[in-house]
Amino acid sequence: METVSKVELGELLNPQIVERILVEFLRDETVHAGFQQGVLGLSGGVDSAVCAALAVRALGAEHVLGVIMPHRASSPESRTDAELVARTIGMRTELVDISPMVDPYLAAANVTDKVRAGNVMARERMIVLYDISQRDKALVFGTSNKTELLLGYGTLFGDMASALNPLGDLYKTQIWQLARHLGLPERIVAKSPSADLWAGQTDEGEMGFTYADVDRLLFAMVDERRADAELLQMGFAGSFVERVRTMISRSQFKRRPPLIAKLSHRTVNVDFRYPRDWGI
Repeated sequence: METVSKVELGELLNPQIVERILVEFLRDETVHAGFQQGVLGLSGGVDSAVCAALAVRALGAEHVLGVIMPHRASSPESRTDAELVARTIGMRTELVDISPMVDPYLAAANVTDKVRAGNVMARERMIVLYDISQRDKALVFGTSNKTELLLGYGTLFGDMASALNPLGDLYKTQIWQLARHLGLPERIVAKSPSADLWAGQTDEGEMGFTYADVDRLLFAMVDERRADAELLQMGFAGSFVERVRTMISRSQFKRRPPLIAKLSHRTVNVDFRYPRDWGI
């Protein structure tokens, strides 16, 4: 990848400005929706850590809850790292073990496939978060970054679900830069990204490429709208370009509301769409 543009994504991000925009986004949109509280899943990873740090700055530590939701198959380090994040930014936490909820279903349905089991865990965690959001009258904050959203690397109605997402327009490599700017522990920033859905699982190992490489490609492909011929001239392998374009195309259904069959003159999310909130 040495022939690719020397400009790194981190250089395109002014962390001070990004922090201010995202803090104001969380504060304004939470209040606009009639809430004062926020809740998020605190996994011990860098994405949830950055989201938590921004939320605490936006609403105050007393108004943000980080829910730690281990499964018996989870790495003990994930809980330790989540607690480290909470101590660093001074936020409240709640521990909910999802094993008693997940394991009976996996056993009853005879689920042995790791991906199926991981999807069940991701959706169970979101059930917990939305239940707590109802209990506490809080909005669920999302932690999916732009890389994951574009590639479809997430569980629909699982970790991809939220009311507000401050990270969805930041690539993973930009998340790392913002994390360091926010003063999060280097242990959290430097660890290998993992959804921690099974032993030894890592994001880059599962995808088959590094975030650094795919972010450079995605920026050129999506943000700069470069054609494949240009991408090849920049030094990206043709097989890599084709695979990433295919991943983006096949995961489009994850990035849009459910498609509704059109029968009337004004169909929700077809004709009935506004760039503002209806009636507010």
